Amino acid sequence: MGSISPLLLPSDAAENPFANYRIYTSFCSNDLLATSNMSNWIECYNPTTNSWHYVDRVPDLLENQVRKDFSMVSIGDFIYIIGGRLCHKALGDGPYEIVEVGLEILSSVIRYDVRNGVWSKCAPLGIPRFDFACTVCDGKIFVAGGQCTLGVARGTSSAEMYDPILDEWKPLPDMSVMRYKCVGVTWQGKIHVIGGFAEKADMDKLPWNIFGRCSAEVYDSENAKWDLVRGMWQLDVPPNQIVAVDEKLYSSGDCLITWKGHIEVYDGQIWDVVDGSHLETLASPVSTSDAEWPPINRAYITMAAIGSHLFFMAGYRQAGETSRSTSIVHAFNTSAKNDAWRSLEPTEEEGEKELCCHGCVVFLGNN
Repeated sequence: MGSISPLLLPSDAAENPFANYRIYTSFCSNDLLATSNMSNWIECYNPTTNSWHYVDRVPDLLENQVRKDFSMVSIGDFIYIIGGRLCHKALGDGPYEIVEVGLEILSSVIRYDVRNGVWSKCAPLGIPRFDFACTVCDGKIFVAGGQCTLGVARGTSSAEMYDPILDEWKPLPDMSVMRYKCVGVTWQGKIHVIGGFAEKADMDKLPWNIFGRCSAEVYDSENAKWDLVRGMWQLDVPPNQIVAVDEKLYSSGDCLITWKGHIEVYDGQIWDVVDGSHLETLASPVSTSDAEWPPINRAYITMAAIGSHLFFMAGYRQAGETSRSTSIVHAFNTSAKNDAWRSLEPTEEEGEKELCCHGCVVFLGNN
């Protein structure tokens, strides 16, 4: 896998804050010429060794069926894959053209035991949905918003909560606004659903309707209701990802521009650019050492938080007679005053892959 950055420490958990953490995410193939099956699989990233490894295929998918726009979260040793939309991928008429057809919206929930390598089925969502907000709080999974109909850009205000001990979903009160492509995050002990595309009919009911997409819904568990918070997101375009670190929220882009060139932080009042967080490497194409190949362009980026560090996992693609892809991980230390970025050694592989969801962090505990 190549050499690693000085950021990475010995594997002993007492000396290395990342030793017992892994980041899991899901990919599918974007190159039918290189593989006979484009369906989803799970990969695991080890920050101690800067290495990726293949975990397993996502079950219950026929050949070239792909699960997309679902949520992946972790509780203990388990990874949960929730909802999403089912698509079929096939070669198109043009060179390297992939045609994708939406088949259905999913309510199914499956979980993977990372220690024993076993998949199991969980109780399904009460309402099938994709592009929804999802977060974990107090050992339970909360989902809200999303789209419930293929081919119609319309969100839902419905929300529900999953109890893994009882293996059941409980409906929650509806949010104030129907949203999709909203982001869920647990912050200050509360469920936050931030941004998203919202229904105009809902917006017109608000006294400040032009700010509806910039609002957030915060779930009040004591009173079983959602509180609408004005201006918690700064753009009319929904966020790409938001993570919580040390009582602050961090974002690096929106659903149209996933990397804006820097990281922004929210302290409860305003979003502001983090000093020293600009990184042109993520914003620009990557050059290769082989002169016969042109620069390769970024295909995806996803962010995960471990302790005070933000890990940005970026994938780059390079088309040609034989498609190739490169994975590069960049780590940002939110607690560092200077020189906070570390860019790790890239990993090259054959074929081209697509990110199907944002990843989740699993703490393996002391073995």
